[in-house]
Amino acid sequence: MNAMIHDDRSAAFDALTAAAWSALGDVLDPELPVVSIVELAIVRDVACGRDECVVTLTPTYSGCPATRVIEAEVRAAVSRVTDQAVRIETVLAPAWSSDWIAPEARAKLAAAGIAPPGQARAAASTIALREAIHCPHCGSLATEELARFGSTACKAQYRCRDCREPFDYFKPH
Repeated sequence: MNAMIHDDRSAAFDALTAAAWSALGDVLDPELPVVSIVELAIVRDVACGRDECVVTLTPTYSGCPATRVIEAEVRAAVSRVTDQAVRIETVLAPAWSSDWIAPEARAKLAAAGIAPPGQARAAASTIALREAIHCPHCGSLATEELARFGSTACKAQYRCRDCREPFDYFKPH
């Protein structure tokens, strides 16, 4: 009999966890509002238990100014699907990597005129080798960096030398 009660509770907790993941899939990144925090892999884990739902987050930058806004949106989203307390744990190690961005998010960024990042470089010695940055407007590789930092620390400002359009580039790290 106890095993049956445990199984019922586990199924209920699994359903709450699934509902929380689904709700978090609708939370857009405040600085890149065309992609969700799940697609960006800011949400690392969700676990709902008897008393609370724990959401583990890794911000794209440890000093990201949008972190508090994201936390508030996470609390609100999870609270809409459960009556449990919501606890947020911020995990900085391993550091967030642009390699974790879901393919559909990369496509959404490009469609919004933001060049998605390539693969992050593991070795510091390769940082001097610039990757080819495609223009999200025309696809050209004839692009140039205008400013190392764009509207946010995670983006740089670029311009296409062919179509002459400026665009944000979401930097890999």
